[in-house]
Amino acid sequence: MSFNPYQRVLSISDARRVLFLGLLLRIPIASAAVVLTLHVVQSLSRSYSEAGLVAAGATLAIAVSGPWRGKLLDRLGLRRVVLPSLLVNAVCWSIAPFVGYWPLLVLATVAGLFVVPTFSIIRQGVIAAVPDSERRTALSLDSVTVEMAFMVGPAVAVWLATAFDTRFVLCGLELAGVVAGIALYLMNPPLRGADPETDKAGQVVPRRAWFRAGFLAICGAAAACTIVLGGSDVAIVAAMREFDAVSQMSIVLVPWAAGSLFGGLIYGALSRSFPPFLLLLGLAVATAPMAFAGGTWSLAAISLIAGLFCAPTITATVDAVSRVVPSAARGEAMGWHGSFMTAGGALGAPLAGAAIDTGGFGAGFLLVAGIGAAVAVTGFGALVLHRRHVVQHALAA
Repeated sequence: MSFNPYQRVLSISDARRVLFLGLLLRIPIASAAVVLTLHVVQSLSRSYSEAGLVAAGATLAIAVSGPWRGKLLDRLGLRRVVLPSLLVNAVCWSIAPFVGYWPLLVLATVAGLFVVPTFSIIRQGVIAAVPDSERRTALSLDSVTVEMAFMVGPAVAVWLATAFDTRFVLCGLELAGVVAGIALYLMNPPLRGADPETDKAGQVVPRRAWFRAGFLAICGAAAACTIVLGGSDVAIVAAMREFDAVSQMSIVLVPWAAGSLFGGLIYGALSRSFPPFLLLLGLAVATAPMAFAGGTWSLAAISLIAGLFCAPTITATVDAVSRVVPSAARGEAMGWHGSFMTAGGALGAPLAGAAIDTGGFGAGFLLVAGIGAAVAVTGFGALVLHRRHVVQHALAA
């Protein structure tokens, strides 16, 4: 395994700029959710359930807006999509931290509908900036920046929210995201490559041409991945409560995130790619033993191993989507992919929570791991059958 592929990607100035901008854009995203929860509970003196309702409203809005705004990216281009997002989010988050609970819920939901489609834009920009042979490596680097944002952002955000008024912290973080969005608007990275085979700008590709079983199977793998991750997040909290070590939760969360970061780097440096379903199966198999951890340190060790499959699985699904969908429809396709991931994350937590209420933290890990394994085996089997059918059809012709 050589890390020369990363040198080749980082030697491309457009790729460096897009990756760095992606990191700046994602830090506020990673930070805002935890500050929003603390703001509702501390400053507004509401319950965690009510805080969860605000998060659910924003999450649902983001999931709904993904395909819609992705399609607009394909048809209108980056700037005509990003500018309204910047205006709406600037207005909403200049007001939302300073009003009561119900206006906050409405404003957070509206802001979610008009959120800057950061993940879709950055991933398309990364794909457009590098040759096809370096795509997997570049997407792996993008996954690494996501992990870095989620490792740094929430920790800093929690410190700010405990040291200062959550109203100003929430406002500052969200407006920092708007400032990063302005930088994105000014930079205006190309979302399609200069390859002569790339679809012509403005070309409209009918959804029926690509919204098929193969694409949906890949999105299903992405959703199953976030079901495993979202459920594991809740199960880790439950485990640490059972171990009476909630204050030591970082001992588990940091290795989990670090494993994902290193896994993404390793996957991007490999000489070949792997099917998303195979990596999803690896994630499920590695997650299941977390159910049998006997304490904080054993859970941390197992989480490190499970984390190795997180970023590679997500990277593989993004790479697969980019290859089965025409570039003229890639924005909408990435929007659907993001919506499936958002939905999976939203499902994983309550599914694991129900299992934990019944059988303890171990049941939470086992349930989401079982779902991931089932989707992986089913998807991989369908892929093998499809390829066999294609070969038989070709031989018959």
